[in-house]
Amino acid sequence: MDLPTQLVLGAFTLVTIMLLATAAQRLLNVRFGRLRTFLAALVAYGLARPLLEPIMGALGPVDVEQPPPAAALGLLLLLVMCVVLIPMVILVLAEALVPPGSVPGPLELVRSVRGRVSRSRRYSQITRIAIRHGLGPYLRGRGERLEDRTGKVRLARSLREALDDGGVTFVKLGQVLSTRRDLLPAEFVEELGRLQDQVAPAPWERIEPVLAAELGGPVDEVFAEFCRTPLAAASIGQVHAARLHSGESVVVKVRRPGIRSAVAKDLDIVRRLAATLESRTRWGRSLGLRDLAEGFATAIREELDFRVEAANMAAVTASEGGGVTYPAPIGAMCTERVLVMRRLNGRPVTTASPEQGPRLARDLLDCLLRQILVEGVFHADPHPGNLMLLDDGTLGLLDFGSVGRLDGSVRTALQRFLLAMNRQDPLGVTDALLEVVPRPEDIDEAALERALGQFMARHLASGMDSARMFTDLFKIVSAYGLSIPPEVAAVFRALATLEGTLVRLSPGFDLIGEARAFAGRHLAERISPESVKETVTQELAALLPMLRRLPRRVERIASAAEHGRFTMNVRLLADERDRRFLTGLLHQVLLTVLGATAGVMAVVLLGADGGPQVLPATSLFQLIGYNLLVVSAILVLRVLAAIFRRPRSSDDDGSGGGGGGGVRSAGA
Repeated sequence: MDLPTQLVLGAFTLVTIMLLATAAQRLLNVRFGRLRTFLAALVAYGLARPLLEPIMGALGPVDVEQPPPAAALGLLLLLVMCVVLIPMVILVLAEALVPPGSVPGPLELVRSVRGRVSRSRRYSQITRIAIRHGLGPYLRGRGERLEDRTGKVRLARSLREALDDGGVTFVKLGQVLSTRRDLLPAEFVEELGRLQDQVAPAPWERIEPVLAAELGGPVDEVFAEFCRTPLAAASIGQVHAARLHSGESVVVKVRRPGIRSAVAKDLDIVRRLAATLESRTRWGRSLGLRDLAEGFATAIREELDFRVEAANMAAVTASEGGGVTYPAPIGAMCTERVLVMRRLNGRPVTTASPEQGPRLARDLLDCLLRQILVEGVFHADPHPGNLMLLDDGTLGLLDFGSVGRLDGSVRTALQRFLLAMNRQDPLGVTDALLEVVPRPEDIDEAALERALGQFMARHLASGMDSARMFTDLFKIVSAYGLSIPPEVAAVFRALATLEGTLVRLSPGFDLIGEARAFAGRHLAERISPESVKETVTQELAALLPMLRRLPRRVERIASAAEHGRFTMNVRLLADERDRRFLTGLLHQVLLTVLGATAGVMAVVLLGADGGPQVLPATSLFQLIGYNLLVVSAILVLRVLAAIFRRPRSSDDDGSGGGGGGGVRSAGA
């Protein structure tokens, strides 16, 4: 066979395969991926001859050059439908056995392999770090049980060094753990607390190019003075002292070079681990670990962008007060990787004297509760590394990369929750809690009320250590299947972090008592007679237009009822989505009925005797029956394709029946 003939044959084959793919997809009325459709048509093209030969043999010998005139149209139609039926069967079987998304396409497969390789390298790196710091036996569950303080201190130091070497995500984990005195021994809390302000800084050779690129020039030209030795180093950035040409003292926060890719890998690992735990464990589902991981990932990504921190700083500064000072950003010099702000002069808050501790703790608690319950914008990570003891003896609050926001309804519910806790009112606490979290359909409110009553009796009346308060509250939330929204989870995380900070500032600080005092000072006044009167006045002003129209409407209704003209109009299926759903359902029912009818008629005709002989071994009735049988198979496959696709299609809103709206998917 010469080359031109081969090219013509190849082109004919490709066109035939494309026509088969298009016909199969249009008849099924489901948009499959191009690769999946092409492969189905290619397989059908290869199977067409071996599958059609038995059918042609059952019909009897046929003179291909001169077929009987009466059978030409029916035979051609039968052959074409049989050929198109093959890719339809393949696509429906693939849809049922290998749904879109269950097997990645070529590009997704390449990305998946690269991601697995990258994660494997990260897993290997984390394992090497743990082994290098002597944590290998504990990873294998064979670590020795430590009873003496010396062993605990040694293990805590190894854990802190391993977390520090692990990078940003693990340093953040250590910072959170350092505030959980209810979970870890004191030796671990003390050692992990050094991660707050004792992170190893990046060398100046790596920091200088970042500053030059972000600020548009050499450091010595942008600043009048710049100290190359950092004042402090944190998990994400480090801070340098500088002076502007105007003479103003500032601090320059620089993001560590190359941490974005490392954080992305770690966050991917965290999300996968959370998804696995949520799907396989009951406590993971009750806590909503997937949402918590997404919230944690969002917070970390925001902390990596210093422009977000500058905006957060401006938002929180708007509510500044209560003995706590915030730095102000220099907006023109704030970029994604560099944050310039006015300098607060002071020293680490951990150096505060025992006499200063109670006052500082009280000011910090009052500040954060005011931010959460009154302003709605709050610092979400108040650990000791983000606090300074200023020269005037007041607190300075730093690092606004993690800021939470609450809308008015959530703030109001939290206020009622705290007021009811102050009154030790279990019913009020239960109602407020169910306004803060989504209410499950099958919750036992009476049992929840009793559990919260016992919780308050344990923590409010007996003077029990407040370190267990948040843990016990989370246990109640988990036991009753309550799912905490991410913004509310940020509140609890901030309060748990705050509790550890307050204990470091003032050992024995009465968190519960001070919180109840705050409720009495700042929240009770919001339900005073004057505030209630103002609220009632505002509500009446909003209802006044409706109240003015109400008598006329009542008069019209009464008059219509008196004269027998009272009617009610109900619009069924007024929503377009409901109409599409019903139309698609009717289409599927109609196609099912038509397919079944065609199948029954085909069976009847194939079993009928007599009729004109259009082929040597086949009558006209039988030829029509074969065609109807294929038509029935096509209709049934169309319905099955819609049924198999509907539960997994994100674009299907209920309209994706067999005939109407169709079902779309980009999956291969």
